[in-house]
Amino acid sequence: MSDLKTIPDTPHHAGHRDRLRARFSEAGGQGLADYELLELALFRSIPRRDVKPLAKALIARFGSLGGVCAAELHQLKDIKGVSEKTALDLKLLEALAVRMAREQVVGRPVLSSWSALLDYLRTALQHASTEQFRVLYLDKKNRLVGDEHQARGTVDHAPVYPREVVKRALALDASALILVHNHPSGDPTPSHADIEMTKLVISAAKPFNIVVHDHLVIGRERTASFKSLGLL
Repeated sequence: MSDLKTIPDTPHHAGHRDRLRARFSEAGGQGLADYELLELALFRSIPRRDVKPLAKALIARFGSLGGVCAAELHQLKDIKGVSEKTALDLKLLEALAVRMAREQVVGRPVLSSWSALLDYLRTALQHASTEQFRVLYLDKKNRLVGDEHQARGTVDHAPVYPREVVKRALALDASALILVHNHPSGDPTPSHADIEMTKLVISAAKPFNIVVHDHLVIGRERTASFKSLGLL
């Protein structure tokens, strides 16, 4: 009998992983396609399988890299090959992105850091599959003292209660507000309901000298500003 030991086959994707890591090391994220960056993220979650088809399937299903990370856990787990662990790892990427964007806003006068504020809000909301309404509470120097979800809704509706918004502003000793919500349809054009709700919040806040600086509607590609549109 031969004394030669059987040499295990090397998975065909092992060399691909090494090459992809090398390309990332040399050129960073700028040198890679979105699905390749997603592959790199999936390497740790799925150590012993070719993840290129999965990365491409995820982007095809959710439309973009941001869409993948913003998808709900149950939506991710519906994709063949995505375990709960993998889904949680993808949600971690979203949480990190939002947290890093928020760092550019906290502690600075919001009105003079407007671009950073819009970047943060787009990161947090542009890919959300349901409508979310949040309020940014500002102090007398227009610094962020509160960033809170007031309501989450269905695909196209999130209930908002103006008195609760103002009550929370008083509790935080806020002097101004910025209202924010997203349109999961992707079109940020304010609806009649959006306009009427904004008027109710302004009316509720006025007796307490709380100013509503703006109402921002986050769409897929654009952001609508009530102030810029002359709706405030």
